[in-house]
Amino acid sequence: MKKYFSVGETAKAVHTTSETLRHYDRIGLVEPSKKDEWTNYRYYTEQDIVRLHTVRALQVMDLPLQEIKKVLEYDDLERTVDFLAQAERKAEEKIAALQYSKSKILIAKAEYERKLNGQHKVHGAFLKEYPERVILLSDTLETPALDNLWNYLSHFYDKITPDLKEQFSFEDLAGIYTENGVSRLFAICIRFADIDGLKVLPAGKYLCASCTEENREQVLSEVMGLARTEHGVEPTFTVQLIVLSGILHWNYEVQVYIERENTRRRRQ
Repeated sequence: MKKYFSVGETAKAVHTTSETLRHYDRIGLVEPSKKDEWTNYRYYTEQDIVRLHTVRALQVMDLPLQEIKKVLEYDDLERTVDFLAQAERKAEEKIAALQYSKSKILIAKAEYERKLNGQHKVHGAFLKEYPERVILLSDTLETPALDNLWNYLSHFYDKITPDLKEQFSFEDLAGIYTENGVSRLFAICIRFADIDGLKVLPAGKYLCASCTEENREQVLSEVMGLARTEHGVEPTFTVQLIVLSGILHWNYEVQVYIERENTRRRRQ
């Protein structure tokens, strides 16, 4: 004996609304197996619920309802299996894209949480210790933009020959390295092999300042001036680390190298 489910029970089972089920019935997409001729109440079977789950899954793949209706009407099993195999591949691609987007969102979220949990904004220049960092310079990218920041690291992986890619991994950070008047975007290496474009940022003390895109050049000039007048250093390179400040917005931390760590130890 078949078991029947009301509209409300069926809607709950497939995580949708009763009105959605009525709409599916009106357009002939999923009709209930039973209707009460007096009350016009709709009743669904377990097989109907399976069909509804299929519809909901195909909708996630951005298929319009009329196309889903055609698919569900296939009477050729081979054709149906081929279509579902294609839908599976699209689902896997969509999952991969969503996972990548999620990783970007988590990075932004962590930055906002760090600020929310009491990290004060720095006004003016400040000193900061950094360990030795190895960076890989871009051959072509000079400044950040929306199109190159969102999928930033793929640009650097594309720069590496296939036989060396497994030897590289990067932090999810971006920055601008400037030396002798030439600026290039960079990625910070976690693992690396010896290839063209690598630079070593020495460990030690850096004179830093926070800035925006609008005042970046002015702040950079002021920090370099402080390095000369207050620290007696003629900067040979500068680093401008890109700091997320909002969705699709970013600021910078300007960094000017002041003193190597082991030099200070010898002085002591």
